Amino acid sequence: MKVAVVGATGMVGQVMLKVLAEEKFPITELIPVASDRSIGKMIDYEGKSYPCMGMQAAIDAKCDIAIFSAGGDTSLEWAPKFAAAGTTVIDNSSAWRMDPDKKLVIPEINGDVLTKTDKIIANPNCSTIQLLMTLAPLHKKYTIKRVIVSTYQSTTGTGVKAVQQLENERNGISGEMAYPHPIDKNCIPHCDSFLDNGYTKEEMKLWNETKKILDPKIRLSATAVRVPVVGGHSEAVNVEFENDYDLAEARNLLSATSGITVQDNLANNEYPMPRTAEGKNDVFVGRIRRDESQDKTLNLWIVSDNLRKGAATNAVQIGQLLIAKQLLK
Repeated sequence: MKVAVVGATGMVGQVMLKVLAEEKFPITELIPVASDRSIGKMIDYEGKSYPCMGMQAAIDAKCDIAIFSAGGDTSLEWAPKFAAAGTTVIDNSSAWRMDPDKKLVIPEINGDVLTKTDKIIANPNCSTIQLLMTLAPLHKKYTIKRVIVSTYQSTTGTGVKAVQQLENERNGISGEMAYPHPIDKNCIPHCDSFLDNGYTKEEMKLWNETKKILDPKIRLSATAVRVPVVGGHSEAVNVEFENDYDLAEARNLLSATSGITVQDNLANNEYPMPRTAEGKNDVFVGRIRRDESQDKTLNLWIVSDNLRKGAATNAVQIGQLLIAKQLLK
């Protein structure tokens, strides 16, 4: 099993390597891939060091799987070239998500859509993954009509530059700005660029990806906010169903769902938080309560490490599914 990690020196790429090791992914040969300026840089994995290759060298190596985390432009240019060489690409960027010919996959929800012919597979947006992991079992039971979601997103979702901005501001250091405003002691209602409709790309990703993965009939409205946090993304979610629900049953459905941990013990102040979700692969759900203002409506608080299930873990799980179903070349 020859596996390339494209963008191995980046923030998500480093987490990808950690998750591959933790999951004991059956790698016989690891090929770290990086930009031209990082070719030759050594990457440590499972007690060994591997030199970073360039793109063409990795294509020539005829890998079984290439996990991309190197940005949309890179994926658009190079993923088809890997695929043409027989490599199955799992792409973490937004490049292929809404392509009608590409599958957008959360393994627990729609992993059954994958076939041997899928050579470029899209990993959903981090905010979408944790939202739909929670909504999928509820939708199956009660049928969702409408979702209102407000996100509180970690600086890690922007990248190293944003984390450094936060650290600089906390330490009184002037430095490069990833955001148009200070992030420490602040909330910025601006994730990704604004579109003509007044929403950001991040907000519309939640709209579009929910429809593609879960159900095109679901109506969704999102407000995405960047907050001075490092550990993960949080979401306040209001869900209106077609059918009424029993609160205890809804809680049990979530508790029984693989990949979800319910943390909802108010007497002990137990609820999901980025600080406690960081470094974990699960999606954490709490503050599960009936909306007292409207029938058939539920409120939830959802937290997940956006670099884990929101990116690296989901990509690795797609790879595991490809192996288990014998869908590789």
